[in-house]
Amino acid sequence: MRIGFHSACAFGVALFAAGGAQAHCLVGGRMFPSTLAIDDPCVNDEIAFPALAVFGTGDRPANREIDVSAHYAKRVFGNVALMVDRGWTRLSTPGGARAGFGALETGVKWQFLTLPDPELVMSVGFFTEWGKTGKLSLGAERFNTYTPTFFFGKGFGDLPTDLNFLRPFAVTGQVGYAIPGWRRTVAPALDESGALAFDIDRHPRVLNWGFSVQYSMSYLRQHVRDFDLPTTVNRLIPIVEFNFKTPLANTLTSGRRTLGTVNPGVVYATKAWQFGVEAIVPINRASGKGVGVQAQLHLILDEILPPALTRPLF
Repeated sequence: MRIGFHSACAFGVALFAAGGAQAHCLVGGRMFPSTLAIDDPCVNDEIAFPALAVFGTGDRPANREIDVSAHYAKRVFGNVALMVDRGWTRLSTPGGARAGFGALETGVKWQFLTLPDPELVMSVGFFTEWGKTGKLSLGAERFNTYTPTFFFGKGFGDLPTDLNFLRPFAVTGQVGYAIPGWRRTVAPALDESGALAFDIDRHPRVLNWGFSVQYSMSYLRQHVRDFDLPTTVNRLIPIVEFNFKTPLANTLTSGRRTLGTVNPGVVYATKAWQFGVEAIVPINRASGKGVGVQAQLHLILDEILPPALTRPLF
């Protein structure tokens, strides 16, 4: 069956606009917070700034890295958002320190499923890290990297009442496949005899995957039992995030070893903003040395700015 151009456009607009996302990440009685190591599964008008991370790298000897980054998202339709990310890095090495901006990253994210009763939400996104937009000496690449990604969130509020104290639990996660624009980089070099040779650096395709386990004190008070705790405690969401990278293809020079971190911490969530802080614990020596820390201030623009500035563009 053939579909006319105007009919197809009308169908696409209706599909994207259906079930529009709300401020925060509200799914039924559940609010999924903005997470630090992985992305949350919803789309909103939001700014995360500053996001700060301090940790030891996996180099030998380890270097000290400080990252400061910003994230901005703007809804185009009710459940489709455009995103921009940019970061600044300072790397301290035995030979001194260097600093500069990392690569610019842009993306689009579509929240295509929101089921309030089972507290289930799913999204897909496509992200591009743009080559030649960051400082090469800090690890930025000359080529683009494209990452289609799947996101999900599931609350346990639909558990039976005899499991009441498990109902504030929730999980979120993401799975992305990073595809470099170049398969390899060839650079001239000198071998041990001084003759001209070539270094070949193959750029692997990488599975970026992770998940979080979180416990909402606000959900406990509102939907399970009110223990008359202080307001500050009722706004806390203890959380553990797991963030990993596994090379899957074109791995001759990179190997297939999984790198990643485990990030225990807590998020303080209000109606208009959230603040989270987590430890950064590497899973192996190649992932880093020692325990680092990361923190993020997340502003929910729907609650801060006038509606005219935060409504979807279409």
